[in-house]
Amino acid sequence: MQIGELAAATGLSRDTLRYYEKRGLLQARRGSNGYRDYPEEAADWLRYIRIAQALGFTLQEIEADLPLLTAPAADSAAALRAALQAKMAEIDRRIDGLQTLRGELARRITAQMEECPLRPA
Repeated sequence: MQIGELAAATGLSRDTLRYYEKRGLLQARRGSNGYRDYPEEAADWLRYIRIAQALGFTLQEIEADLPLLTAPAADSAAALRAALQAKMAEIDRRIDGLQTLRGELARRITAQMEECPLRPA
C-alpha cells in the first residue's frame, strides 16, 4: 500500500506518516521506483497508535512499548496491563492535582467576591 492509500485508510496526513516512519513507529519497504510500500497491517498499527494517544499515551511511551508487540502473547498481555495500570495511576495523580488547583481557585474567587466593592450588601 502506498503512502496516499495508507493516509486515506487511516485519516492521517502523509506528513504524519513520514514523521512516524522517521521516529521508527512505522516501517515501509521501498520499491524500485523509490516509493514507500506499507504492509496491510500498517493501518491496524496506526489505529493502535491513535487509540493509545487518545488514552493519554505519548509517542515516546508508545515507542518504549514497541518490544511488547514482538513478545509472546502472555508476556505482552502482562506488560500491556502494567503499562495501562501505570497510565491510570498517572491520570489519578493528575486528577488529584487538578482538584487541588480547582479548590484553590474557588477559594480565591470567593475571597475576591467578598472583597469586591461593587458587591451588594
